[in-house]
Amino acid sequence: MLFYFIALFTAAVIVWLNNRRNESNRWAAYFLCSASIGGLCDVLLENGYYHAANILQFFNYTVTPYGVLVFSLIYADAAEDRRTRWKHKVYLLIPLLFMGAYELVSDNEQWFFNLLLLWSAPYYLISCYLLIMSVWRERDIRLKRNRFITTIIVVPTLLAVLFFIYVAKVVSPDFEFFNYISVFIIYSLVVALFCTFMYGVLGVKLRFEHDPMESAMRAVSTGASMLNHTIKNEIGKIAISTENLKSLLPETNEQSKQHMQIIMNASNHMLEMMSRIHSQMKDIVLKEEAVQLMELVESSLVQHEALLNGKGISVEAVYEITPVILGDAVHISEAFGNLLMNASEAMPNGGRIKVMLSAHKNGVELSVQDSGIGIPADKLSQVFDPFFSSGKSGRNFGLGLSYVYNVMQKSGAKAVLTSAVAQGTRAALIWPRKKILEDE
Repeated sequence: MLFYFIALFTAAVIVWLNNRRNESNRWAAYFLCSASIGGLCDVLLENGYYHAANILQFFNYTVTPYGVLVFSLIYADAAEDRRTRWKHKVYLLIPLLFMGAYELVSDNEQWFFNLLLLWSAPYYLISCYLLIMSVWRERDIRLKRNRFITTIIVVPTLLAVLFFIYVAKVVSPDFEFFNYISVFIIYSLVVALFCTFMYGVLGVKLRFEHDPMESAMRAVSTGASMLNHTIKNEIGKIAISTENLKSLLPETNEQSKQHMQIIMNASNHMLEMMSRIHSQMKDIVLKEEAVQLMELVESSLVQHEALLNGKGISVEAVYEITPVILGDAVHISEAFGNLLMNASEAMPNGGRIKVMLSAHKNGVELSVQDSGIGIPADKLSQVFDPFFSSGKSGRNFGLGLSYVYNVMQKSGAKAVLTSAVAQGTRAALIWPRKKILEDE
């Protein structure tokens, strides 16, 4: 039983520390922690701490199904906005409060488990349903795989807990359940450990230090650090020279001034990126503020206009909404620029790009649709991996989409990519409602 506590509590700590800002991670840690305390009850009873053991057992029986259901609601995006989620959390607490009141006024253990089963069974069954449906409804291949892994880890053990603990306590109070439930707990731990090495679970991924990918990332990071100072200095020279040239141009030469302004904007953007070196090769540190998405997109399109026109690519921008979001303007602009560059590389002989800013069922969506060569289905799940490149261009190092994915994940948002060979690719950046400051 002590091993049971240590294993689940360790899993809770790892999930929580990995991404404390992610609400589904926090609730996964909460329900793992509440489940783990059941492993301490026998230890306390053996040492004569009967009152403490009863308290822990009460929390284990009542808080665990509550935590599991809240986690499932959030993980499956069943509650669309923060206000709805808070209502769910409060309403779902009612059975726990009732059980607490019953425990104070009655010592009938059999009726306690009868009442417990009445609401905990629906909690567990609904949780399993939500997790399974989250896999079924997910369209992004990478996210679908992650949801599937989470589901096969959690659902069998939840059902085992329901039948071998909650149902068993009603049907046969003296039933020795742990020998049966321990098989499912070990199953979940083994599958979770294996998948954290292979794919990652709830954002947790383990790797050995001598992994070739680790060595490659370290080598490129070292090279980037060495080049950073030199590149920053040279961009600074370009910015100063452009400013001087602009001041020498006559007021009537408006077209040249516009081109100079584009160079200056690009130089300033690069200086900002270089001064905040945590970019594609290092952990991204966000400086969030109010960002007018439409203005950011327009500015980025102007910066890429010459490049896209030179390749015979036309751009259509559609703004169904003009939201203000909470985000890092520099990193969002860079991520959007990477999507434009990827789209242009997919159309070596010219084509069309459609940029759309629209409402999404979960918040706001900024999408880039190209008419390019598309990505084969067998490679679609790898597009966000560092250094993966479809080989469209010798200048593509396979870091752009990885950077986009990391920026969106750090922002509490997500990046989704769909594609079909010869039909083009659609990349979407999706911000949840909690990130929207204004929506017009």
